[in-house]
Amino acid sequence: MEEKLSKVAQTLKPSPIQELSHLSQRCNAINLAEGFPDFPAPIHIKEAAISAINSDFNQYRHVQGICKHLAEKMKLQQGLDVNPLTDIAICCGQTEAFAAAVFATIDKGDEVLLFDPTYETYETCILMAGGIPVYVSLDPPHWTLDRDKLMKSVTSRTKAVVLNSPHNPTGKVFSKDELEAIAGVCRDMDCLAITDEVYEYITFDMEKHISLASILGMQERTIITSSLSKTFSVTGWRIGWAIAPACIASALRNIHVKITDSAPAPFQEAALTALTCSPEYYESLRRAYESKRDYIVKMLCSVGFKIQFKPQGSFFVFAELPEECILSDIDFVTELIRKAGVAAVPGCGFFHSNFSSPGLSLVGQNYQRRYIRFAFCKNDATLEAAAQKIGKLVDGEGCLKL
Repeated sequence: MEEKLSKVAQTLKPSPIQELSHLSQRCNAINLAEGFPDFPAPIHIKEAAISAINSDFNQYRHVQGICKHLAEKMKLQQGLDVNPLTDIAICCGQTEAFAAAVFATIDKGDEVLLFDPTYETYETCILMAGGIPVYVSLDPPHWTLDRDKLMKSVTSRTKAVVLNSPHNPTGKVFSKDELEAIAGVCRDMDCLAITDEVYEYITFDMEKHISLASILGMQERTIITSSLSKTFSVTGWRIGWAIAPACIASALRNIHVKITDSAPAPFQEAALTALTCSPEYYESLRRAYESKRDYIVKMLCSVGFKIQFKPQGSFFVFAELPEECILSDIDFVTELIRKAGVAAVPGCGFFHSNFSSPGLSLVGQNYQRRYIRFAFCKNDATLEAAAQKIGKLVDGEGCLKL
């Protein structure tokens, strides 16, 4: 029956990440692979959702108050003037908001720039819309953006640039200079920008998230996507949004209604409580994640992983296997799951560019197969248990003990 599937459906195959996730479940491994917290959401947010359900907010619903709070937040934090009546679309999570943004703006043959390594969902949405992903490789170990590479990737067919900052999987926060370079391309080539800003409140070491839309001339050409998921530890609630110029936001709302009609009603009500949290909540969140980051970085370094770039944001660390380790990322993660009972994500699923260069060693030629992503959005007991298991399996040079 496979011939009955659409061409798009036939191209969508399980990734190594998905297959290893199934192995992880079978082995009952500690999950440092998937980016969801294993600790409770804030109690007052949960109580707001319970209250909404008990008050019978259980039917299709579009809560305009969310848009008001989002507009106020964008003005206060990014200096953006957002009309809550026309410029915002509430969606079922950031994932749907991003997909709607792509479907609303990308036609067959349009090129879309992505920064590599990149989150795999972006490519899928672009391909489903008929677009052509074009990858601009970030330079390790600090994952810097080379302006010349960016300029050489732009053509007359470039329609949009996708930016995820803070960045999954590396934890990079794009600098003001890098944002200016991206904005310059968008302005000069009359391109759109689609941003994923779900980790906007999770930054470390005095780094601050800057929305690309806040750069001169960019608000009128930027679609911001984000959600409640990461900030409030409610990845299953599926409350996200897109903020865009009115005509684009209107198209996003139309697409959203045609696909899902409305985001979950009681969680939209709870979002009103979440979005009015005090500044102290966000600072407490940042400090907690910074502590977890420091713990996992220290632990991974102690068993031989190379971490030349300490995450500036998000809740992932992209750790490099040392040259002494002869295993690929997939093989290493497979053994880590089977023998240590700890799941992580092989980095190859995030890479699409060819980084090969003359004069590099074999390891250097294939270093997109040398990274492992660990999620540290877990409670302290989970991280400590994972550290003990990894320590028993991995020696001080990053090699598996036989």
